[in-house]
Amino acid sequence: MTVAIAKWTVEEYLQLVRTGLLDEKPVELLAGDFVEMAPEGPLHSSRIKKSSRVLRKVVPPEFEVSEAHPITLARSVPEPDLAIVVLDETNENDFRHPNASETKLVIEFAMSSLDKDLGPKRSLYAEAGIPEYWVVDLAEDVGDRRVIVLTEPKDGDYAQEEILKAGMVRSRMLPGVEIAASILLGN
Repeated sequence: MTVAIAKWTVEEYLQLVRTGLLDEKPVELLAGDFVEMAPEGPLHSSRIKKSSRVLRKVVPPEFEVSEAHPITLARSVPEPDLAIVVLDETNENDFRHPNASETKLVIEFAMSSLDKDLGPKRSLYAEAGIPEYWVVDLAEDVGDRRVIVLTEPKDGDYAQEEILKAGMVRSRMLPGVEIAASILLGN
């Protein structure tokens, strides 16, 4: 007997969100599958808050910092910890989430989610053509913490990868957008 796995479309997922059926379920849609989101610990939460405060000061006025809000991709509706998206002055986003072409940088903070962030999410963001993706590895041992900067999406992956443990982390896509690694990493 063959078991067929049903994949969900973005529209089906968004319909469930509108009905409230997912209100108590911390999930996101990744490549047609419902994937549980890990609960945020204090370090994860504080790094997001502090990083978003710093980034809001350096992001050009035509962009905004989105904190833990969905973006819509072709087959997925991930909720990145932080994303820099095109500022919507038209209220169009009252009716939809930012899409891949409006998303310039995604940042995920990883404690227990590192495999997901460097595996399926990396592929999804690259396939969608999101030009820059940072994974902040909040390893338990402070000396192992690192920021993985991924750029140049091509063929479902990122062609360039840089690992930083100190200094300034600078966006390759958004001139002037930079943040100290110590703020991202909490060390």
